[in-house]
Amino acid sequence: MDQRKPPATEEGWYALHDCRSIDWDAWREAPQRVRDRALSEGIGFLDAYEAVEDAEEGQTAVYTVMGHKADIMILHLRPTMGDLDAAERHFEQTEFAAFTEREFSYVSVTEASGYTEKSREYFEGEVDDDSGLAQYIQARLHPDVPDDEFVCFYPMSKRRQPDQNWYDTSFEERAAHIKRHGDIGRTYGGDVNQMIAGSIGFDDWEWGITLWSDDMRHIKELLTEMRFDPSTSQFAEFGPFYVGRRFDPSELPAVLAGQRVPTDDESVPETPADVAEHEHAPTDAGASHSHAEEPTASDAQAGAHAGGDTDSHGGAHPGSASEGDHPHSEESSDGDDSGSSSSSGGRPDVSADFEEVDDAAQRLGRLGLHEGEAYDAGDYALVFHSSADAEDIVDDVSDLESSFDHYDRHVQTAVRADSGQTYVVSIWTAKDAAETAAGFLSDIDGVEEQLGGPLGEGAESSETEDGSEAQTAESSQSIRETLESAGVYAGQPHGEDVYALVVYSEADAETLDEEVADLRSAFDRYDTHVQTTVYGDTDGDVSAVASLWDTEDAAQTASDYLTDLPGVVGRHGEGDGFGTMGMFYTVKPEYHEDFVEKFDTVGGLLKEMEGHRETSLLFNHDDENDMFIASQWDSQEDAMAFFRSDDFSETVDWGRDVLADRPRHVFLA
Repeated sequence: MDQRKPPATEEGWYALHDCRSIDWDAWREAPQRVRDRALSEGIGFLDAYEAVEDAEEGQTAVYTVMGHKADIMILHLRPTMGDLDAAERHFEQTEFAAFTEREFSYVSVTEASGYTEKSREYFEGEVDDDSGLAQYIQARLHPDVPDDEFVCFYPMSKRRQPDQNWYDTSFEERAAHIKRHGDIGRTYGGDVNQMIAGSIGFDDWEWGITLWSDDMRHIKELLTEMRFDPSTSQFAEFGPFYVGRRFDPSELPAVLAGQRVPTDDESVPETPADVAEHEHAPTDAGASHSHAEEPTASDAQAGAHAGGDTDSHGGAHPGSASEGDHPHSEESSDGDDSGSSSSSGGRPDVSADFEEVDDAAQRLGRLGLHEGEAYDAGDYALVFHSSADAEDIVDDVSDLESSFDHYDRHVQTAVRADSGQTYVVSIWTAKDAAETAAGFLSDIDGVEEQLGGPLGEGAESSETEDGSEAQTAESSQSIRETLESAGVYAGQPHGEDVYALVVYSEADAETLDEEVADLRSAFDRYDTHVQTTVYGDTDGDVSAVASLWDTEDAAQTASDYLTDLPGVVGRHGEGDGFGTMGMFYTVKPEYHEDFVEKFDTVGGLLKEMEGHRETSLLFNHDDENDMFIASQWDSQEDAMAFFRSDDFSETVDWGRDVLADRPRHVFLA
């Protein structure tokens, strides 16, 4: 028999799935002091490794495991086998490890193979490193662990029986199987995320498969459908399955206490120190990865997420057991009787010192933030000055804002610029919440001056009691409701129920249309794809490609392909300022000219508005009555001032007769 041709492969990060059971009898019998130290060291270890303090890159996540096979699973992804080896042995040095017993582990390495024609081009060096395909393969080799609630891990091998030997089939037959198998998987894009890791020569099976989803039924449906595919029914053998739910390291005390995680506001902490934390922290133990659509505050302060996932690369929590050169230093284990939150096993103290001032409202006013619009009287503001450029820290601050948004007492957190200086502003309804948030904000690059202060007299003032101030204070929710009542679609809490991507290209229209048509055909295979359309201006100099998706993960993946289109010169939202909503209008044909004329009139008004930079009208290449308006502003507050204006209300009223459908407004940045 001829020698069979193996596929080309490329390897990325090394993976360790470490499944542990808890010795519950030993845990119950241990003195509280010992349990507190074990929890502190366990949290310190997991915090430090999620923050990737042990290596230059990688990821770590921790899950509960349901069923008899284990209680927790720690997943490590690291650049070298040495990193995994050190992580494994380092855990054994913690007090917490003494209460665990390893039930199962699996060692592998992320892998991409060259079965498809496109992937073979990559392995043969025919694809640029910055192409969409190259970036897709690199994302498979260096994956972001998603924030999805559920994980499912299992090992598998290809069958080697006389009449069903995968390795005796031809390369072409194997490639056909792989393609069909992949086609099934792609129909679950947005619902299920996967990581494929090779383990030939590493472990007892040939591959380790990790699946993530916010609904385990999606994983069940995917695997059921794949069972009927010949590549599985004829050639696949499976090992044990491990199913779990993600939790934040700070939830470890709740896990050991048998509480539901993420914990809720009614959960009773175990120790007095935990009670104190719950009373004063804006980030209570309930905000774990399990249910959060965005990273929690503990993740965000540890480092910015790539694509919104858990790609943390920052430092440990200040004051936690993981602070310093060693992820759990002797300081954490010597504090048994100190009564601190570290020794009690709760969330470490993350608050930071700042100077309290009495002119916080005036400082916010200079940054364009005013009472009744950006905050209410009685709120509390932090104003931190940073020596870094605003563009360099905006992503980190955005991650923190997303984390803070899980808490009712958070109003807003943003980067502001004034006279060439960069400021981070965070507003809360209570000082104690702001104090804890200050600990996270102080980790932002370049933070120097740290100030905080109250904003007005609060709800007990006569102005608020008679309702005059309350009537002028409009939250973003009330703005959306106002737009809805006027017949304008304004989406979900941040102006979106879809994720919008817009790139600009100088390629000629015909070439761009052909490329986008091919891309659209590929996108249409995914249920998460809403639409991808080419819009051009009247001068024909620049075209905009707008792509709408149901999920952030799908949009992030699509962005790699969009930026690979010919002639791309920019992406909406790049640079400073605030890209308000992408406004999509479909006009009745007989009113096309009237709408264009109306846009010119409104455009003149916009030029006079404070904070307005540029607004342009573009037309669908295939349907001139489908239009896209992109508008650039200094800040979101400036943009919202237009949506509150009488001019906008009048335009909405006028549009009732001329529009063929309700307009769709989607935040682009």
